[in-house]
Amino acid sequence: MSAPVSPGRSGPAADRARRRNPLWRMIALAWPRGGRFALGVLLGAFATGAGVALLAVAAWMLATAANHPSITALSVAVVATRALGVTRGVARYLERLVTHDAAFRTLAEVRVRVYERLAATEPFGRFRSGDLVSRLVNDTEATLDLLVRGLTPPLISVVTGGATVLFLTAVYAPGGLLLAAGLLLAGLAVPLAAAALGRGPGRRQSRARGELSTALVDTLHGAPDLVAYGAMDRQVERVHAADAELTRLARRDAAVLGLGAGASALITGLTVWGALLLGVAAVEGGTLSAVSLAVLVLTTLAAFEIVAPLPAVAAKLGAIRESGARLFGVLDVPAATAAPPTRRPPPPPTDAFGAEPTPAGLDPDGDPTVLIRDLRVRYGPREPWALDGVDLEIPAGWTVAVVGPSGAGKSTLASVLLRFRDPDGGSVSIGGADITSYPADEVRAVVSGVPQDPHVFASTLRENLRLARPGAPDGELWAALRRARLADEVAAMPKGLDTLVGTHGLGLSGGMVQRLALARAVLAAPRVLVLDEPTAHLDPDARDAVVADLLDAVEDYSTLLITHDLTGLERVDRIYVVREGRVLQEGTHAELAEADGWYRDVLTP
Repeated sequence: MSAPVSPGRSGPAADRARRRNPLWRMIALAWPRGGRFALGVLLGAFATGAGVALLAVAAWMLATAANHPSITALSVAVVATRALGVTRGVARYLERLVTHDAAFRTLAEVRVRVYERLAATEPFGRFRSGDLVSRLVNDTEATLDLLVRGLTPPLISVVTGGATVLFLTAVYAPGGLLLAAGLLLAGLAVPLAAAALGRGPGRRQSRARGELSTALVDTLHGAPDLVAYGAMDRQVERVHAADAELTRLARRDAAVLGLGAGASALITGLTVWGALLLGVAAVEGGTLSAVSLAVLVLTTLAAFEIVAPLPAVAAKLGAIRESGARLFGVLDVPAATAAPPTRRPPPPPTDAFGAEPTPAGLDPDGDPTVLIRDLRVRYGPREPWALDGVDLEIPAGWTVAVVGPSGAGKSTLASVLLRFRDPDGGSVSIGGADITSYPADEVRAVVSGVPQDPHVFASTLRENLRLARPGAPDGELWAALRRARLADEVAAMPKGLDTLVGTHGLGLSGGMVQRLALARAVLAAPRVLVLDEPTAHLDPDARDAVVADLLDAVEDYSTLLITHDLTGLERVDRIYVVREGRVLQEGTHAELAEADGWYRDVLTP
């Protein structure tokens, strides 16, 4: 069989995507809703234009009223003023409604993509938990900031600012040109300067926020160990240092915002004074009326409302860009498994509780035999082989152990069998069917695992068990607990299945956590069980008991037991010794105990 292309290797298109500016990539996420954002821009321009027009009409009405005309001459302006006031509020509301609706829908899609990425290939293993939380929350929500505050206001400013300049140019050409220059300074030069000043602090601010989140999560989760080893003070200092750095960067960001606001106010004042001086000169020269002067000056003043949000937006672009880079740092993690070229029928689960199995799927005959031939896996093109030509067989109903020192490739073997990673060479089949020909979820319907660090959610025993089979009745839950030798302990608890296990299962002993994970795996009704270092963190007494219970519980399954501990292996059907990604020995416990090699050396030191 030829080696499949490793999905972890990115192609030219993926590399080009990663090199693109994160801001443009974040905007591209909203492309399916481009029409909604365009409508929002038009509504925003209408609202902002109504505000400018409101002041212009008010200026004309006040200046005209100074000449004591008849009330009929002012009636149109009075009605227009009221209409513009109402229009401004309604248009602004509709603009916020449309743009926020589109932005929140886009944000929801981004969150779904992030969670799907995490669920598909587990890239969270590359990130520390606190930093990943910051990426999932703050950096993902930066998409909303960019679309609502970074995209819409500049477009509104272009539309409304251009229309206002054209209007004032028609009233008095020098005044229109002066306004155009002022708007370019306040709406382009100042934001560019703010963006340049805020780029560095913004980039560091996103990283500092991730560091603070990491420090807090590490402190909370590791509090018992930190207290036990007297390291809590140092950890608290780390939190304080991260908080101080984030505060310093926030102050720098506030200073940039203040400078931008001050520069905009200065340009606004100078432009208004310039318009006033030009207008007065024109009135004295007879080229401009007094009413037009009032309209010119007050419209110039109102026009700067158009570009007022831009410096603050530009100052945030550095932080938003870094957040986007961190977001795509998760989304761009290459897949560890490739989707099969065609969808095939799902494998039939063997129900341990009496349900009839589906007669079609991965193995039509229901044969749970696992056959691994010449399996080769590595984690990068230049990395050494984690598995280098492994041959292994798990006959139906057998328990097979894979033993060896840490780093031998045992956990990589489990990852391949559970379809968390595709082979770079060789094949893995169940009942004669290659597992890479089926979607990962369908393979996991017949292959269930108990990892060395099973995750237990801060909920009840019942809900932790139902992760394997949502809606399973209590009778099936108790049957799974009995099979895992945990039913007596749960029955002795005052709340039984409603007992809260605590954060990360702190309310349970290490052995109970392992048995709970086994019960959850059994409840999933697999045909093949993979036990990856199930006793890694247990003391010797608990380890012996857990191994005995595990081996009793898996008698009816094709089971792969991965371990570096030789406790209880006299009960397994076959043992494979793996070192440096190769199978060095195989046989029964008695055979390996008599043969020269790693197994006997560890068994009898």
